[in-house]
Amino acid sequence: MYVRPAAATAAAFLGFTLTLLGGTASSAATGPGPAAGSGRGSGSPVDRAATGAPVVYAHRGASAYAPENTLDAIDLAKRLGFDWVENDVQRTKDGELVVIHDDTLARTTDVEQVFPDRKPWKVKDFTAAEIARLDAGSWFGEEYAGAFVPTLREYLDRVQRNRQRLLLEIKKPELYPGIEEQTLKVLGEAGWLDVRHVTRRLVVQSFSADSVRVVHALRPDLVTAFLGTPTVADLPRYAEFTDRINPWHTTISADWVAAVHGLLGAHGKAMEVDTWIVDDAATARKVKDMGVDGIITNAPDVVREAVGDF
Repeated sequence: MYVRPAAATAAAFLGFTLTLLGGTASSAATGPGPAAGSGRGSGSPVDRAATGAPVVYAHRGASAYAPENTLDAIDLAKRLGFDWVENDVQRTKDGELVVIHDDTLARTTDVEQVFPDRKPWKVKDFTAAEIARLDAGSWFGEEYAGAFVPTLREYLDRVQRNRQRLLLEIKKPELYPGIEEQTLKVLGEAGWLDVRHVTRRLVVQSFSADSVRVVHALRPDLVTAFLGTPTVADLPRYAEFTDRINPWHTTISADWVAAVHGLLGAHGKAMEVDTWIVDDAATARKVKDMGVDGIITNAPDVVREAVGDF
């Protein structure tokens, strides 16, 4: 999922928001503590019914206000009161899993300056040590100079420290054979595959149905999601191996959402719908009225204000 934030406008808005919160855009999280809504479950229909509002997911962290997929972005989501964050996982040349959206480093790092002769700067063509040298914050704003591309383990450790929850996307698995098994291995080593995490703090998604099938086969206890908008006729096939269908908001209707809810997913519960990317109040209210269970957004505070997920 890709929407580049309007950094200047967002930063101005955030200045007002953080003044009210008593924080700054660049300060680090001070340590674990309960986030707003942290008493809720995994975003099931029961949780939605309890508040009458969809669950709000901070897309790549609070990425309208901080450089996407960095630790700064998830720390900021924490300070704004959001416990669900979304990220993207890819793999380096030497087999390290890193958190970055694009399969090239060019848009969100200074790789063109550091490695000018390595075009097209694909993630899979660089070692983890080389990627660690890159600045992943200055493109967004000078105050974020020195932010880095985190490894998946670094990212998991920060989400854990913040007592947040994770919607993890396996990005372009066709480029990285075996990435599903490797992702699960790292999750397990970081303590994210115990009952508490699996039942209440973790969802794994992908645009690749085959990738979601693999994850479900390897760990049938995990909640999984398919990114896309299958036809109503095709939905029963997806219900065999996934629990959620997560579509782009322009591709859905209330009838389609109801059709998803009418099916039992891989865990025998009503399937859910978490839609993306919604960054304005009017669209957030529109998809809420369609009955979605969750909204994935770069501007989680804007969506929360619109739909009432407090």
